[in-house]
Amino acid sequence: MHYNIDFPHLGIFLKHVGKTISIGSFDINYYGIAVAAGILAGMLIVFALAARSGQKTNDYENLALFGIVFGIIGARAYYVIFSWDDYRGDIRSILNIREGGLAIYGGVIAAFLTVFIYTRVRRLSFLQVADTVCVGFAAGQMIGRWGNFFNREAFGEYTDRLFAMRLPVDAVRAGDITDKMRGHITSVGGVRMIQVHPTFLYESVWCMILLIVLLVLHLRGKDLFRGQIFLTYLGGYALARVFIEGLRTDQLQVRGIPVSQVLSGVLAVVCWGIIIVKRLARRGKQ
Repeated sequence: MHYNIDFPHLGIFLKHVGKTISIGSFDINYYGIAVAAGILAGMLIVFALAARSGQKTNDYENLALFGIVFGIIGARAYYVIFSWDDYRGDIRSILNIREGGLAIYGGVIAAFLTVFIYTRVRRLSFLQVADTVCVGFAAGQMIGRWGNFFNREAFGEYTDRLFAMRLPVDAVRAGDITDKMRGHITSVGGVRMIQVHPTFLYESVWCMILLIVLLVLHLRGKDLFRGQIFLTYLGGYALARVFIEGLRTDQLQVRGIPVSQVLSGVLAVVCWGIIIVKRLARRGKQ
């Protein structure tokens, strides 16, 4: 297998991007490191926001433990359910997440269900907690998406635009290579390469922008209704995902329908619709 990753139009040529780091005889996947780093960054931001707003940080510490566990389970379950043909012959492989196979929407759904149940049990405001927690999600997704970079996955169709990324054919799953990519395979230093949209990068940059917006709302938003930051996160992420998902070649589909793209479209319409209606209602009362 070849390990080079190139961004030719940006003049970036990475000759050896490994998938793992070895500590003694134990290999740790960079994918897992990226996901763990994203979770840690998200937790630290959430704890800081909770303390700043006078909320009990120990509630968020407890919630983090449940949210991480059930979020990972949900992310894996979502992926496996909509990729069942890849697992039906090897059930044990469902437990192997070191090579990827986590769907963010599954993690988001499971994590916020956990938040809902926890807040009901602890008699806390779900919307207030969701407004706080969602900022950590944006940070976690911004960093965690780089796990896809190391795994050479979650990329888009062939492109020759500015951010085009080249990957060795033998480093990606054959099923992710489309006919259009095969028609544009090039040889670089004797290595057959495909050239694709780095959709992981698009999503990471968008999540960085979304994170900044959410932080500004937290720090300056005095005239917000409870739940607005949460809806901004969901609606903002979903809006970008509608377009990014359309570029990807590894879409999770049911009878040809791209599940995550459809879900993104519905979430974007619902969330932004609620925000607009509630903001207009508030303005009418002034």
